[in-house]
Amino acid sequence: MRTSEDTEGFDGEASNTSMISGASSPYQPTTEPVLSRNVLGGLRCDVEYLKSYFGILKVVEVALSLLGFICIETIMMCSPCGGIYFFEFVSCSAFVVTGVLLIIFCLNLHTKVPHINWSLTDLINTAVSTLFFFLSSLVLACINHKSGAEIAAVIFGFLVTVVYGVNTFLAVRRFRRGSGCQGAAQTSEYIRARTASRGEVEARSELS
Repeated sequence: MRTSEDTEGFDGEASNTSMISGASSPYQPTTEPVLSRNVLGGLRCDVEYLKSYFGILKVVEVALSLLGFICIETIMMCSPCGGIYFFEFVSCSAFVVTGVLLIIFCLNLHTKVPHINWSLTDLINTAVSTLFFFLSSLVLACINHKSGAEIAAVIFGFLVTVVYGVNTFLAVRRFRRGSGCQGAAQTSEYIRARTASRGEVEARSELS
């Protein structure tokens, strides 16, 4: 029968053993803080995109849209003001939307949202911007007060229209090329599935 001293000695040995095993155990608790995942980790500026045709065109579009918007904003008095308001809306909208797309493509954020067709999105933006910049520049050229700011806005408007037009042409070619590759991939996948299914049917008929 164990005495109290034996029991205390046994408990002391057990506690020492647990401390030693706990120190050497790989599952011991740690006091180091758990670092949260960096959601925006790995972001970097894609210099190759900025050097490409699409990157250069995007930068020029943003710059010309901003210059046109600044020119139209310097006009203090106008009558009528319909052409100025129309050009102001188009230049501001194009600057914001194209600028956001430029940031998305430069930081490769579009790869993190693959369910969106970014080629089609870029194509729609460039086509709509081309049309509205042409219309707003044409209206402002016909209805203006011959001021320096309005003339400069008209010049920037027609210049950015040409740039958007070139971007639209290249975007259409890229979209068609991408659709063709996707269609070919789907066709080859369909043929591969049909071949596999026929092989299974023939194997079953031979076994029967």
